[in-house]
Amino acid sequence: MECYHEIEDCHRCYEEKTAACELKRRIFSFSRQTVNSSLEGDMNPTFHHRIHIPSSAFKGAATTVMASVINSTYFKLSPPQKSRFQFHRREGTVLGGLVLAVKAVNMAENGEIIRNLLQPIMLFFKHNKKSSQITDGTCVFWQESDNGTGYWSVKGCKTNKTEDEFICSCDHLSFFAVLVVSLHMQLTGAMFCLHLSFLLCSFWEWLRKNEDSSICLVLGLFLHWSLLATLTWSALEGFQIYLLLIRVFNIYIRRYLLKLCLVGWGFPTLVATICGISGVYGKYTLQLRETKNGNSTAQMCWISSDFQSKRPLVSYITTVAFPLLVVLFNACMLGLVVCKMRKLRSDDKKMSFGSSSDWKETNKEKKKRLWRDCVTVLGLSFVLGLPWGLASTTYVSLAGIYIFTILNSLQGLFIFLWSVGLARKS
Repeated sequence: MECYHEIEDCHRCYEEKTAACELKRRIFSFSRQTVNSSLEGDMNPTFHHRIHIPSSAFKGAATTVMASVINSTYFKLSPPQKSRFQFHRREGTVLGGLVLAVKAVNMAENGEIIRNLLQPIMLFFKHNKKSSQITDGTCVFWQESDNGTGYWSVKGCKTNKTEDEFICSCDHLSFFAVLVVSLHMQLTGAMFCLHLSFLLCSFWEWLRKNEDSSICLVLGLFLHWSLLATLTWSALEGFQIYLLLIRVFNIYIRRYLLKLCLVGWGFPTLVATICGISGVYGKYTLQLRETKNGNSTAQMCWISSDFQSKRPLVSYITTVAFPLLVVLFNACMLGLVVCKMRKLRSDDKKMSFGSSSDWKETNKEKKKRLWRDCVTVLGLSFVLGLPWGLASTTYVSLAGIYIFTILNSLQGLFIFLWSVGLARKS
């Protein structure tokens, strides 16, 4: 445990202390076992991690294998090398924030540390299959670089996935982890671009006044692209929920995130490029109605007013029809979530019927579940971009404009709070 204080070089310290480690009592997250040519190893350092070591993995001598779980914050990533391309390097979020360390020493050769294996070992990482954050995962190990840093590599490891765990097959011993992919990061990135582009488009015209500039064309394209990307990734979030609810036992798709990225970023890029070639973007004049000063105008970089007056179909399809389809689709997906939750709660009621538990405790637990369900549905509604459906209220009243503006400007914050809640729950 003293290696945890060596924050900058925890993994190297751990390897040096492994051979001299003496286990006097059972410690959670740490397991030790002796393996030889006639005895296989099966270790469970935690409830979510398991290691299976075949008897033929080593050279036949008695080998002591130790496995433990370490917080991923002790592993500092090094920047990509410019001198040589790291083919096996992978980026992502460590599943559960935990790294599985597996080390072995040869007892017949003065505790020599063993790294290479004659036969691959199997590592099992359990995950929460009900969590919508986990879409795909990759088995990796820690490749050490200079100055105590390193990177995650897939060299020598193969990945398989079942409905509730990732199975890694690796031909060496090291620090292992599963890098998962989160769709929320893609959606968050698109929303960041949307808010940034909106501010740039608004302030640029305010600074430049009525001067014509090609920069405004670029900013208008950027704003349109960001809006389309945000809506597209919201639709893909709904598609992900469909896979988790309808195809629960068959949701593994090869290179799933890559295919989603081709749609999530490729579709907006294609549409914005075609619109840019067609001369869609420029200055947009917004009519303002004021009771004291009469009517006034404001300008921003967007789809130009001249183009909208000549060819309004492009604007309606990309800024009205497409958002409407996304909102309707995701509303149906949210309805599926609500129906699924109601079914689960009804099953819980049937199982608890006739129990001798106290009525007040049961009622209190029901209220807690109802509160959690409401928070889940509310969080999902922001993830799925349903507040964009309130755009229709902006044509009716001033209150609708304020509600739409506030909810959509805080959409990223609500998604962040929802994600934090899921992380704490898992």
